[in-house]
Amino acid sequence: MEWYTSDPTSSATRHEAARREQRSWSRRVWLGRVGLGIGFGMGAISTSTLTSSVLANPTTPKPSPVIDPIERTRPSHLKLSLAAYSFRKELTAKPPTMNLFDFVNFAADHGLDGVEPTSYYIPADADDAWLRKLRLHAFKLGLDISGTSIGNNGTLAPGEARDAELRKAIEGIDRAAVMGAPVVRVFAGNVPRDSNEEEAFQRAVAFLNAMLEHAAKRGVMLALENHGGITATADQMLRLVEAIDSPWFGVNLDSGNFRTADPYGDFARLVPYAVNVHVKTEIQTQGQPKVEADLNRLIDILRDAKYSGYVVLEYEAPEEPRSAIPRYLATLKKILGR
Repeated sequence: MEWYTSDPTSSATRHEAARREQRSWSRRVWLGRVGLGIGFGMGAISTSTLTSSVLANPTTPKPSPVIDPIERTRPSHLKLSLAAYSFRKELTAKPPTMNLFDFVNFAADHGLDGVEPTSYYIPADADDAWLRKLRLHAFKLGLDISGTSIGNNGTLAPGEARDAELRKAIEGIDRAAVMGAPVVRVFAGNVPRDSNEEEAFQRAVAFLNAMLEHAAKRGVMLALENHGGITATADQMLRLVEAIDSPWFGVNLDSGNFRTADPYGDFARLVPYAVNVHVKTEIQTQGQPKVEADLNRLIDILRDAKYSGYVVLEYEAPEEPRSAIPRYLATLKKILGR
């Protein structure tokens, strides 16, 4: 693998590098799609949330133009949110010491603009009334539901397990719409043991397209996260980004998930496609231990690219969250000029 770096102070350089990267893949991606012609092989699935078009035509990858970076001409406008995943231990304790309503209260107490209720912590039996109640609770406290998530695997082979995964993903999109979340974080997946990266890539593109067909109808954006597997590097992410041609698709850019030779440079390469940003307090260069992230540098990269939208703190460091998170939120507020 050849590693690329970019000057995070030059958005023009970054945009052009991304475009060159995309163009270099275009013919090979097109040939791969035509040659493999992968679909889902789905049978009849009975669920009210799945549209008939998704069931009948489980989107096979097809040639599409290279996706353009999001056009941004105005100065960067950044808002601050917090991911519920930051309190995963409390939310999953037996019994839980926090629920999502408590989490919203915490965010309001610390003067945030929004909250990201990670889907893992929504009760399995939560109905639309419960989701609307959470949405109303946040609204009355002056908070947006900045986004939510789907913990999907898009690289499964066609069959019952893949059908169930798509059904779960589409139900997650429906939940996001009810909560008023404008964007849903999604994954591509890993390379299965019985497969290879090229086949996993094709499966992921098909899966993402199937989700997007439904997401567009619900008015919810899908944001693909750099999250290991076939999205571990900026090159892998750019290849997937260029394979999807939908205005409802973008990147959920996570500052802590690149384990590359230049994680800051790779972060900068993906900013032009970001519709949501997760900021972590630690960063890790390939072959090195984790170190404290340079939050000023990360925010400067976002501002240089004129990114506007949410910066979501997703805390994963060892220190106890209730003591660490307020400190990092205060730091981010200062950087954002709040």
